[in-house]
Amino acid sequence: MRLAPGSVGWLLRHELRLAWFNAAGGKAADGRRRPGNLALGLAAAGCIVMHVASWFVVRQLAGMPGDDPRILLAVSALLIVATTFMLSSAIKACVVVMFERSDLDLLLSSPLPSRSIFTVRLLGVCAGTAALYLFLLAPFAHAGLLQGQFRWLGIYPGVIALAVLCSCGAMLLTLGLVRVLGARRTRVVAQIVGALAGALLVIASQLHALTSRQTQDGIRNTVLGMVQAENARDNLLWLPARAMLGEPLPVLLLGALACGMFVLTTWRTHRFFARGLQMAASTPSIAAGKASSTTPQPRFGRSLFRTVVIKEWRLIARDPQLLSQVMLQILFLLPLFFLIFKRADVQVQAIGAGLALLCSSLTGALAWIALSAEDAPDLLLVSPASQRTVRRAKLAAAMMPVLGLVAVPLLWLTVRMPTAGLVGLLVVCGAVVGAGLVVFWCGRPGVRSNFKGRGKGGLVMNVLELFNSLAWGALGWLLSAAALGPLDHMGTLVAAGAALFAIAVPGIAWMLRRRPV
Repeated sequence: MRLAPGSVGWLLRHELRLAWFNAAGGKAADGRRRPGNLALGLAAAGCIVMHVASWFVVRQLAGMPGDDPRILLAVSALLIVATTFMLSSAIKACVVVMFERSDLDLLLSSPLPSRSIFTVRLLGVCAGTAALYLFLLAPFAHAGLLQGQFRWLGIYPGVIALAVLCSCGAMLLTLGLVRVLGARRTRVVAQIVGALAGALLVIASQLHALTSRQTQDGIRNTVLGMVQAENARDNLLWLPARAMLGEPLPVLLLGALACGMFVLTTWRTHRFFARGLQMAASTPSIAAGKASSTTPQPRFGRSLFRTVVIKEWRLIARDPQLLSQVMLQILFLLPLFFLIFKRADVQVQAIGAGLALLCSSLTGALAWIALSAEDAPDLLLVSPASQRTVRRAKLAAAMMPVLGLVAVPLLWLTVRMPTAGLVGLLVVCGAVVGAGLVVFWCGRPGVRSNFKGRGKGGLVMNVLELFNSLAWGALGWLLSAAALGPLDHMGTLVAAGAALFAIAVPGIAWMLRRRPV
């Protein structure tokens, strides 16, 4: 079918093609982007496995009625998880659409109406948000269709409707942030909000597991009471779950809500969408004009060490995607802080091991950003600054935030339980220094945009980082247990071995170090 150039269908086909190529990441020898054969093979194998597993699951659930409270509760829990991650991915996609693609200025200057451009971009966000969940859940619909259980077909309209609602909410949130904060700050805030939306669910589940037994029983009884009530099926809270289970009226209501939200978003916000893009395009020039109109005041009071440290912190703070990915690792420290500050029966073993593992991982990430992902390494090499001082400052810039982050919780723990607090301080400092030195000596050069793939090609660094984390984590667990009571002979030997291994890892990294050129 040939689509008219400039039409909504023509633009949508181009948008979906770009999304497909970006997801695949492949590139042909002649420069054309194409899906990678390995990625397609893995996807096909995963699809077959999902269909086989879905066949047995659907057959096992064939005898259970669709209004069974257990099924309703399980589907609702699954939808809460999926919706949370849908919202996270939709917010990140909206930031990419508005700020990262760098092609909307050209489209808005063309004869195409802004409403069509905005509609296509929002449809692309919806399609990208729904794709992964359809890949995971559609096999259940196919298995149900083949077995004559047609209620499973409600997965398709349910997932699509939820993806549309999440995408519209994400776009409205992004546009609202542009109006309140401006285009430049919106990039940072939206990326952080997207990371928070995906991580808060994991954090909430961890915090729930760390609450008292009485609190957990109360939450469980409340939820079961809501499901087993006589008018539970009439509650709007269960509408998405009932739609996913194929009930006709909930499917229609959820679909109508999604369509109405999509029409309202495109109809009422497309003009502000265009203005937001103009704000984003004009902000750098305005900032540059302000900078040129004022006379800069040189500041030479800082030492080289302090200047490099502050420079590294500012570069991380100015990169929205990098900041959001680093924030994700910081969020997973919250359950341990909850243990330290709130729980009376402090689990010192979990605190010692958990802080060592998480602080080591966070330090390794920050050290890679500062040391291996330098944007201008050649400029630093030809500068008159001491390379040893620069690299030590970069290492300090990676270690100092982690130590500062856990300083207050460890001080509080030391006041309450001096031995456990000192053990935590020892293992955290050891894990942070070990992780930083491994990257300092064995890190391979990379680019900041490849933060998620920083481990590729650095097998030595990855293995040493893993051993460093495990050694200090095990040592933290055993020393924390020793603070509560003496270890047996085997525990003492394991603790001694973990201590020796933790000390040996930086030594191995020094022997395998990459000498700077």
